Amino acid sequence: MVDKLEEVATAYAPAALGAYSQAVKANGFVFVSGQLGIDPHTGELAGPSAGEQTAQALKNIKHILDAAGSGIENIVRATIYMKNVDDFKEIDGEYAKVFIGSVKPARVAFGGNNIPKGALVEIDAIAVLNDAE
Repeated sequence: MVDKLEEVATAYAPAALGAYSQAVKANGFVFVSGQLGIDPHTGELAGPSAGEQTAQALKNIKHILDAAGSGIENIVRATIYMKNVDDFKEIDGEYAKVFIGSVKPARVAFGGNNIPKGALVEIDAIAVLNDAE
């Protein structure tokens, strides 16, 4: 049973592009909405390549999780949506720079997606809270 749902928001990640929250805390978890590689300071994609966009999307996720009282090291599941599956190696290379612990998050990645704003990649995540609130 869900005791309460709590919205998570930070100015250090792009504002939601629609009717959703950057993340929601519930039952000891943080559910982070799909993040594009948008620089929150400019509102534009961080660069033209899938790698640059992946790096920024992961920074956005980190900032959201920090605001939630969790951290990127607490991600237990991630989904990567790619416009082009041919970008997988480049995207995975950036992803591997962030997840350096001995236990990597469970993950799904698939291509052929039309992503908002013409982005090449979108990543969502589920993390546990530090204190399992």
